[in-house]
Amino acid sequence: QVQLVESGGGLVQAGGSLRLSCAASGRTFSTYAMGWFRQAPGKEREFAATISGNGGYTYYGDSVKGRFTISRDNAKNTVYLQINSLKPEDTAVYYCAARYDGGGVYYIETLYNFWGRGTQVTVSS
Repeated sequence: QVQLVESGGGLVQAGGSLRLSCAASGRTFSTYAMGWFRQAPGKEREFAATISGNGGYTYYGDSVKGRFTISRDNAKNTVYLQINSLKPEDTAVYYCAARYDGGGVYYIETLYNFWGRGTQVTVSS
């Protein structure tokens, strides 16, 4: 069982930056692929970014490419999402997720085994 706790969300002006963190419990963090998803009000949850267990592979959703960067620190059991050039349409609850298979990257949410409760990001124009 893995518990995930997101942090770092908040209210920010358009054009600003945020770094979200997701802290994971457990001793085998490096064996999990990690992903970030987001859900805007009234919309379905959307894939943002994913990273393999050793950090060697990353993959991004089309809507965030070039502005979002996913990274991880396995020594700290933490995955990060750096968000730059924030836009009002980035307003959403951001969730991190973990999948047992750390060898790949995964953009389909049903492939993930564990989810955090999310952190709210609100971007004002």
